[in-house]
Amino acid sequence: MTDHSYRLDDYDYDLPADLIAQFPAPQRDQSRLLVLATQNPSPAHRRFADLIDYLRAGDLLVLNTTKVFPARLLGSKQTGGKVELFLLALPRPAVASDADPTWHQATATALIKSSKRPKKGSLLSFGPRFRARIDDLHPDGKAEVTLQYRPEQEQSLEQVLELHGQMPLPPYISRPDGSLGEDRDRYQTRYARQTGSVAAPTAGLHFSDELLAAIRSKGVELATIVLHVGYGTFAPVRSEDIRDHAIHREYVEIPPAAAEAIHRTKQAGGRVWAVGTTTVRTLEFAADEQGLIRAGRGECDLFIYPGYRFRVVDNLITNFHLPKSSLLFLVAALAGRNRIMATYREAVMAGYRFFSYGDAMAIVTR
Repeated sequence: MTDHSYRLDDYDYDLPADLIAQFPAPQRDQSRLLVLATQNPSPAHRRFADLIDYLRAGDLLVLNTTKVFPARLLGSKQTGGKVELFLLALPRPAVASDADPTWHQATATALIKSSKRPKKGSLLSFGPRFRARIDDLHPDGKAEVTLQYRPEQEQSLEQVLELHGQMPLPPYISRPDGSLGEDRDRYQTRYARQTGSVAAPTAGLHFSDELLAAIRSKGVELATIVLHVGYGTFAPVRSEDIRDHAIHREYVEIPPAAAEAIHRTKQAGGRVWAVGTTTVRTLEFAADEQGLIRAGRGECDLFIYPGYRFRVVDNLITNFHLPKSSLLFLVAALAGRNRIMATYREAVMAGYRFFSYGDAMAIVTR
């Protein structure tokens, strides 16, 4: 099997259930860090705060400043039965009803979970001032809904969601009664700014304010982009040939300052470090054949798998990804499939914690 294998089964590995992290490390920057440098035969086993030892003055660290919103709503149907509404994207403001203009409105696409699917036109209640009307039901389980809320003291919809919603933790993190108070903080990066994600860019969860300050003090420049993580990031790959997989689309934004910083770093011979696969996809999507970044906004549908030629990203900070996932294909494209799969097996043997709240990996190619 070569590093360019396109067989789905070649990206599988055995993971004991007890290595799936259910809670974050007590301190953000004290999670474990496996450093895979392509020039070294064996990985190094460090703490995340030790990342600073691998950064050099003149390097550029690119962060995704998307912010997760509380997309999981727990409420009741008109019949009194329990219902869960999972918003698939940040709701879009809509015109308030003429019948009662005190109720503000927003539309959204959502998944509905209940013992019996509610009917079109029915109302779901999440509190005396917050409800949802089912406008349309799709065969794939999705629904079009109108959120209706009567704000107190000029509350925004985002504030209403903060009050009533749960953090949308991935399905492999067990919270039977909903997310905990600590998840509000820990399932969010310290530099989250633009609201719009239903999943965190989890590589960034390891950065503390103190570590970011130390990185700046070392002469490393920081730049920011935005990719709003959608529910499609959890979509399983079902095609036996991974090239046949239809990758999801996600909103991205590359500010002019980020494009200029990347160009400046490349010109000076510095290295571009991407924090997370979301940042990799954004930068590579925005680059031309020569590696020049175009500032702007768009819908990213770039699918990276082994054989891809990276134009911008030199090094990557990431978490450990699910077997047979598009994100595992991406890291294999950067480090080589054989090397990645062997490293994952070593990480399992060494007891690393996997997935969103788990430990981190740094892939250093230069």
